[in-house]
Amino acid sequence: MRPGRNGRRARPVVVIGDALLDVDVEGSVDRLCPDAPAPVLAVQGEQARPGGAGLAAVLVAGRGTPVRLVTALEDDEPGRRLRALLDGSVEVFAGPSAGGTVVKCRWRAGGRSMLRTDRGRGEPAAGFGAAVDLDAALAGAGAVLVSDYGRGVAADPDVRAALARAVARRVPVVWDPHPRGPEPVPGATVVTPNLAEARQAAPGGGDGSGAPEALALAGRLLDRWEARAVAVTMGGAGAVVRHRHGACSAAPAPSVDEQDPCGAGDHFAGGVAAALAGGATVDEAVAEAVHGAAGFVARGGGAAVRREGDRWVQPVSTDVPPRSAVSGLEAAARVAERVRDGGGTVVAAGGSFDGLHTGHTATLEAARALGDCLLVLVNSDASVRRRTGPDGPLVPLEERLAALAALDCVDAVAVFDADDPRGPLDALRPDLWVKGGDHDPADLPETPLVRSWGGEVVAVPYRPSRTPMAATARQ
Repeated sequence: MRPGRNGRRARPVVVIGDALLDVDVEGSVDRLCPDAPAPVLAVQGEQARPGGAGLAAVLVAGRGTPVRLVTALEDDEPGRRLRALLDGSVEVFAGPSAGGTVVKCRWRAGGRSMLRTDRGRGEPAAGFGAAVDLDAALAGAGAVLVSDYGRGVAADPDVRAALARAVARRVPVVWDPHPRGPEPVPGATVVTPNLAEARQAAPGGGDGSGAPEALALAGRLLDRWEARAVAVTMGGAGAVVRHRHGACSAAPAPSVDEQDPCGAGDHFAGGVAAALAGGATVDEAVAEAVHGAAGFVARGGGAAVRREGDRWVQPVSTDVPPRSAVSGLEAAARVAERVRDGGGTVVAAGGSFDGLHTGHTATLEAARALGDCLLVLVNSDASVRRRTGPDGPLVPLEERLAALAALDCVDAVAVFDADDPRGPLDALRPDLWVKGGDHDPADLPETPLVRSWGGEVVAVPYRPSRTPMAATARQ
């Protein structure tokens, strides 16, 4: 069991949901069937693993976090096979199931799926919740993940009553919803729909596209679901978070060569739950989970998951890598207009950038990943001196501008001489104004202005530099 952030061992994560059996049949194709224009798959092997809530559970357990799984299991051949795959990896609290264990089989050639076949209903039988000792399963939980696959476990009235009791005790509850599933229980810590699910769940849809649309949808869903936070995932673009108290944050994903995204959502939701169980905030948990899910996809996704002893893991690999500008306010405005006319998202960030360091560049790369252009507003030398004293800045304006303009993620730079950037922001009107996570958007004087035209102020994870210069030169 790995230690939590406070140095104590992490408490268990309880995963509640519909467990399935996933099967990948791998082979090769070099001819068509003689009686139909269909490829002939020469089968070379078969790999089975837990699916649905079962996959979410074993992926969390593979991190070294203790996991309890509450699910419905049927005593048929696929159900016995699924139980054996779970045995020893997670502690299973199973109730009765009916309609046959759900088996999802992907027929694959060259690492690509040709066809998927599904069979079985996998619905919890009558009295499912009463047959499971839910209080024992939830006792001492560090976090709960509801991994809903629309088969009925999350809709069971006894399960929902137990979850409501967990919410009342302030146990973090992460709800990964499904279009065919029930509404999350009120008070859930964070609900994690993907963008398509959020569009379907929010009547009237969102505004714009990408991160702005996701933030608008999250706002609608906060009220509908009575959640404390909603995190909308956007695939390779990462995730955005909107909190009930009004704050927003964004967690861009590192750029990876996508192979098989199967299981990425389970990895993300499980990562959020595991981080919350270890003492992380919601924003920290989402940022960690986004990066973890990107690495999961880069290493081959669900198809690469294998059992080693009592743990389900992917092969070990190297860390996932993260992913010239015009100058002047008028030039920046032209960039913004061009992107806006094309239906894109305009992102802006700002600061002094005195002694440009890796904390700055990480923030700027994260900001650029949220939209289609990045406009950087830079404090003038006089503005820096008013903030830091007569000896500032360490690096004169011309050099700071040149360093920023040389970054691939920056599309335009502009200077402002005031104590805050409201003047150029009003001229550019970006969709997103991005600050590092060491800033609280609620404390920024520009936040009301940005929101006045429908923009959002979001924080991205702050990564401080270890360089001596950075200790005195903060963005």
